[in-house]
Amino acid sequence: MKRRVFLAASLPAVLAACGADNVWDDAEEVRKARFVSDEAPSITLFTVIGIPRGQGGHSALMINGSQRVIYDPAGSWKHPRIPERHDVLYGITDNFKNFYIDYHARSTYWVAEDSVPVTREVADLAIRRAEANGAANKSFCAVETGTVLRGVPGFQGAPSGFSPIKLRNWFMTLPGVTSKRHHDGDPANNHNVLIRQKDGQFTGYPRT
Repeated sequence: MKRRVFLAASLPAVLAACGADNVWDDAEEVRKARFVSDEAPSITLFTVIGIPRGQGGHSALMINGSQRVIYDPAGSWKHPRIPERHDVLYGITDNFKNFYIDYHARSTYWVAEDSVPVTREVADLAIRRAEANGAANKSFCAVETGTVLRGVPGFQGAPSGFSPIKLRNWFMTLPGVTSKRHHDGDPANNHNVLIRQKDGQFTGYPRT
């Protein structure tokens, strides 16, 4: 019950609107937040999908290269320990990845996590493209995600347009793609971190 109360307080009334901002945090904060994952380089597409109709609510990228970031165009997730520059979120540890997923997974939305292995060079190019793309306008999440991907080798065929589902359907055709599904209330996929995020505490998740 407490978790659902927090969800109601923290999520936008209409997730599909995707929000909008123009944040540019201090360079020193970005430097200090930098996180290097020991996982292989990859580009991951997050798609927030409506229940039960299957409509697309949001598109975002998690890019794991020389550091791990989330490109969250017109996104609404914020955390005081995560610096942001024009929709690029820095310092994405496993904890904060879990926070991001759990923020979006709720009774009316589930989150698709689709990943493609790439070289470190390709991942870093994707990060640079996300950084250079600027802040997205409201509801342009799929448009700007596709724009970033089209300039990355192996992803040039990314579709344009406003549909997160169309973008995901294309992404699923890429070689080597692997997928996970995250549902609210599913013990196998629910990280149970939203209450801890509220006051910045990370009990039970020591890696930050």
